[in-house]
Amino acid sequence: MTESDAVTTPLMPAVLHRDLPYQQGWALQQQYAEMRANDDIPDTLLVVEHLPVYTVGRNGEESHLPHGRAYLEELGAGVVDVDRGGSVTFHGPGQVVVYPILKLADVVPMASDPARGDVIAYVRALEDVGIACCASYGVAAGRREGYSGVWTGGNKIMAIGVKLAHGVTQHGLAFNVSTDLAWFSHVIPCGIPDAGATSLAEAGVQAEWEEVADRLIAECSSRFGAASRTAAAHHVVGVA
Repeated sequence: MTESDAVTTPLMPAVLHRDLPYQQGWALQQQYAEMRANDDIPDTLLVVEHLPVYTVGRNGEESHLPHGRAYLEELGAGVVDVDRGGSVTFHGPGQVVVYPILKLADVVPMASDPARGDVIAYVRALEDVGIACCASYGVAAGRREGYSGVWTGGNKIMAIGVKLAHGVTQHGLAFNVSTDLAWFSHVIPCGIPDAGATSLAEAGVQAEWEEVADRLIAECSSRFGAASRTAAAHHVVGVA
């Protein structure tokens, strides 16, 4: 992000955490979502790097964990059933996870009913965030018909899984920067048998976690930040 971008694109409030256990991050999402529903905070981005964990969404099946949960735990990763859409994915070091906590109708309203948020358009907007981030590093990326997420070279570089409750979004996107891709080989990522995982590092890009986090924050702000522009942008770095 250039200095001029920082001036012309107001950044959304963002809270950053690294080495965060998944359950702790999930509780933080729920806390912030409740505060947003009550208008105690503006739209906010939770930006985290988790300790190794496999999360299984509402569409997950045990067959997507072919070696079983105990095996994954023996590898040193947690296994957590979650309330987002999608199946199984991995979160861990070298991955930037962004949880937008948004009043969706304010930023992505349905054309036919502006009082309601448009979840499908929101997922497409999250994909745009990842595609733009990849492009900023010279990596060509796009969509894959029939599936969510951001893909490059036939493999997924960014996964998406969302939840909307009381008009407020939870969960979000997971962007692989320098993630150890071997973690994905132990499951069927997103429940798609031919879906491999990739990363910026595998594409030949050496980037720091903080740098990619900043770019994702800027891209989210350009798409979702209009409702938050009266709030001062700030980063709070730490572990809850």
